[in-house]
Amino acid sequence: MKTHKLNPFIPLLLFLVLGCEPDAAVTFAPMTMNRGGCETCAQVNIAIPHALGEAQMAKTVNTAMQEEIISLLHFDDALAVSDVDSAMASFIQGYEGLKEKFMGTAMPWEATIHGSVSYEDAQILTIKLDSYLYTGGAHGYGAVRYLNFDKIAAQEMDNEALFTDMDGFVKLAEKAFRIQEDIPASAPINSTGFMFEMDSFYLPESIGYTPKGIELFYAPYEIASYADGPIVLTLPFEHCRSFLALQKKS
Repeated sequence: MKTHKLNPFIPLLLFLVLGCEPDAAVTFAPMTMNRGGCETCAQVNIAIPHALGEAQMAKTVNTAMQEEIISLLHFDDALAVSDVDSAMASFIQGYEGLKEKFMGTAMPWEATIHGSVSYEDAQILTIKLDSYLYTGGAHGYGAVRYLNFDKIAAQEMDNEALFTDMDGFVKLAEKAFRIQEDIPASAPINSTGFMFEMDSFYLPESIGYTPKGIELFYAPYEIASYADGPIVLTLPFEHCRSFLALQKKS
């Protein structure tokens, strides 16, 4: 009987080829963290995806989410904050200090943070963090923060790194914004009531990949009053692909 032997170089070749492929989808497990919650206590509720494994990409994602949560919750400068648990304690302690100052009459603080995978392909991963914080006053403050990652480099990307031609993208976004918000092309950007500084269009702090395209999320107060709520503009990939540093993969 004729037998076939496996060429000893084939496994090595397969390893080299597959080893050069971009990382597969990042694996996540749900993570919830809660603190407080009584009628007169501050409360913190966090539900985020936790990247599993020891790969650098997982560590990068988890570190970025931790840093963002810390920035949202760190209210007591007297308390050292190095992780999410200590950030939650800082938020609780910040309220307790206020309650003591006002002899128990301060309304309980509240922080809710929810994370989800907004977009992922072979090169790109985007995490969306929805947050709501109430720390006194007439109303709380809700916001969205997008965290974008280059999976090949296992690095978080700031907004500048998302584009190869930032000026060109800004021009495209302004044109789309004016159409969406019914602002005449020849009129100042604030002519219908927006509050762009220097009366010049600019991108929001929160920009992220979504299945429908690149989303620009203007938080309340960023370009309009709180009553106007967030202003969201989504640019389809087919309209802005030439400006993107990382191309969407189907």
